[in-house]
Amino acid sequence: MTFHILVVEDEPRIAQLVCKYLELESYTHTWVNNGLDAVTYAKAKQPDLCLLDIMLPDMDGIEVCKQLREFSRLPIIMMTAKVEEIDRLLGFKVGADDYVCKPFSPKELMARVNALLVRTYQTKVMTKKLVFQDLVMDVERFSVHLRQQEIKLTVNEFTILKAMLEQPSKVFSRKELLYAVKQKELDMYERTIDTHIKNLRKKLSTEEQDRDVIHSVYGIGYTLKPAI
Repeated sequence: MTFHILVVEDEPRIAQLVCKYLELESYTHTWVNNGLDAVTYAKAKQPDLCLLDIMLPDMDGIEVCKQLREFSRLPIIMMTAKVEEIDRLLGFKVGADDYVCKPFSPKELMARVNALLVRTYQTKVMTKKLVFQDLVMDVERFSVHLRQQEIKLTVNEFTILKAMLEQPSKVFSRKELLYAVKQKELDMYERTIDTHIKNLRKKLSTEEQDRDVIHSVYGIGYTLKPAI
């Protein structure tokens, strides 16, 4: 599944940077610049996670968090220039799940987003282990090991590989793999799967393996291929 992130930030430069990194992680996102719109959008669209700035023009992030918690348990990561411990504690008290202080590293923020999404949603989508020769996916722990070496994957890479491991003899079209990620029919952007597959192949390659685990089937798509 692809996660949808609500970004609540009144500074366009920061919001654009955060959105850029969310796109690099293959997350969809919506940006609003005030608290009222954030509450309205969250109630109507039910995003999967909220990145919430504290210093907002109409109502501050603390109040936004309070109102969100009246109807939703969506994960909330607060972003703020405030560094006092009392401010962080107040954020947690009203229901925030995590906290980053500006200026922050976008890569660290994405790591926190990834970790919080896994903690929040793993019980809904992860229930078993999948094995293909020396490749082992622990769905419950969101981990993949190849020859006992852990391989770090993004959420979308993990989802694509999981779909293939569940049907190891199947040849998947790009549209089928895109559907596994997006969970809806899409006619556009099928070639984005090629990028995910390229990254997966690179991460799953080892010096001991002469061939890729994921095999291209000309004119169709991809399948898992046993190593000889």
